[in-house]
Amino acid sequence: MKLHPISLPYRALSRGITGASMLFFAGVMASGTLDLVSAALTVPLLVLGALLGGAYELAYYRRFEYELTGDTFDIRSGVFGRREREIPLHRIQNVDISQNLVQRAFDIATLTIETAGGGETEASLQYVGYDEAKRLQDELRRRADRVEADRAADTTVGETSAETAVDGTAAAEDGTSHPIPTAGSTDRRRSTDTTEELLFSIRPYELVLLSIASVNPGALVLSVLFFPYVELIDVSTLLAFAIPGGARPDITLVLPKLGALVLGAWIISAGMTLARYYGFKLTRVGDELQYERGLIQRYSGSIPLEKVQTITVTDNPVTRTAGYATLVVETAGYTAGQSAGTESAIPLAARERVYELAQSVETFEDPSFTRSPKRARERYAVRYSLVVGALTATLYAADLTLGGPDQWYAALALLAVVPVAAHLTWRHRGYQTQDGHVLTRSGFWTRTTKVVPYYRLQTVVRQRTVFQRRRNLANLTADTAGAFSIRQRDATAIDIDADDAARIRGVLRDRLQESLRERRLRDRTVPSSRTDGRVAERGTDADAADGLGTANDDGTPGRDDDTDERTVNRDADTDDGPSERDDESRPN
Repeated sequence: MKLHPISLPYRALSRGITGASMLFFAGVMASGTLDLVSAALTVPLLVLGALLGGAYELAYYRRFEYELTGDTFDIRSGVFGRREREIPLHRIQNVDISQNLVQRAFDIATLTIETAGGGETEASLQYVGYDEAKRLQDELRRRADRVEADRAADTTVGETSAETAVDGTAAAEDGTSHPIPTAGSTDRRRSTDTTEELLFSIRPYELVLLSIASVNPGALVLSVLFFPYVELIDVSTLLAFAIPGGARPDITLVLPKLGALVLGAWIISAGMTLARYYGFKLTRVGDELQYERGLIQRYSGSIPLEKVQTITVTDNPVTRTAGYATLVVETAGYTAGQSAGTESAIPLAARERVYELAQSVETFEDPSFTRSPKRARERYAVRYSLVVGALTATLYAADLTLGGPDQWYAALALLAVVPVAAHLTWRHRGYQTQDGHVLTRSGFWTRTTKVVPYYRLQTVVRQRTVFQRRRNLANLTADTAGAFSIRQRDATAIDIDADDAARIRGVLRDRLQESLRERRLRDRTVPSSRTDGRVAERGTDADAADGLGTANDDGTPGRDDDTDERTVNRDADTDDGPSERDDESRPN
């Protein structure tokens, strides 16, 4: 099948403008700055660039084809070199649709396909008709579910074939016999219910609060570019501070302008957030969460519940005070809507509502965290005092060498807030182990609570810096295949007692094995739509079926003799339990 015919002029116009701009400015540089050619040549170059861009897009359109087969989604493309891709349907994680205002006017859309374990988009169709995009989105989900269900059923039949009884039953681990699900069993498929249940729709005041509380670093750059008052903050002003004996600008003039700059950035950030989450709606269709959002750029996508790796709840001082929070649901290597930035299952709602939805995705109990030992709070006080000391020393050195601020010692006043900062850091950190999940919490400005199912664990890593060793503390990280995990933002219990860390590490290992055994037995006896207890989306299917990845002390693949499940053994102190890594080179 081909892309939508409108995609040809749409892409050709965009590519033509890009090509014309590049050749035009090249001609300007060659005729003006370098004086190599006549200025009259810039106009033909402008036309040539537009023609080349249009010709490229014509070739791209003619050579781009896609096809949905029984078990793959095939794409053939390439202008100068032919590229053929076959995307296995069972590896597809998310199929998202996006439209900007112009695309909505022409009724076309971009369809993006994300696969397991990848932080980048696997395939993008630019552009197909919106109805075709919705058809492909639904069809890819349906066929992917069917392929995965058949694979899971075949795996279950293979596992139980050796235990099959004459009457068509299989012996379970408890000695009882149960009917064997067949490869074509529809019971193992995900729910085919297409009823759409509205779970959440953002209210106007929630959207306003979300916009007010959001901080977008890019907004500061836009504020610098678009607000005229920034002209005061120029190189001459900075040099006046740096040159010894130089004239100092009036600080009473600088601070108001800087304040206006920050205000402008905040207004831009609020506007960007409002446009991003305008009309946010979350629905449940069968075993998927589906979302829509956006004012200028409209996005729609899905979150497959059977592929959920981690539940993340975040808040900041503003939303926390108002009793609100944000919910992020991570699948393997992907956070829904990541093509447009970090996406949320619920961008902002009452904390109770957020936890209600989170517990409908993963059935965990209400959090009750155990805090780090109080000696961790003392560590934070020492750390922040050292930061204040370093700042004071830097200002003093600047005063001696560059004639910097005479009141360099004023930085010592920050010591008064050190105890408060240390207490807040300590107070907002904690951990909890439940029957089926491990929970961690950390952060004050952005407090993050993570919920990780035991069967989703890849490795459990204990880390201790030289400073933590002095106070018998450690960090314990529960690593999964989620998107945040790829970016090294795993669920981590920070600065807990080192002995507790070793104990919890063993608990996590035992709970992991129990959880996997229960899920395997349940899959054999009562066919379920949630088959991903044996499917870890990062690594091979064989690794996924056994749980944690395996490595010996020398880094080569290995296997634990005491269990059927795989585990990582990088422990510097002990040979049992999930992996531990003592890293004294990490910063305090």
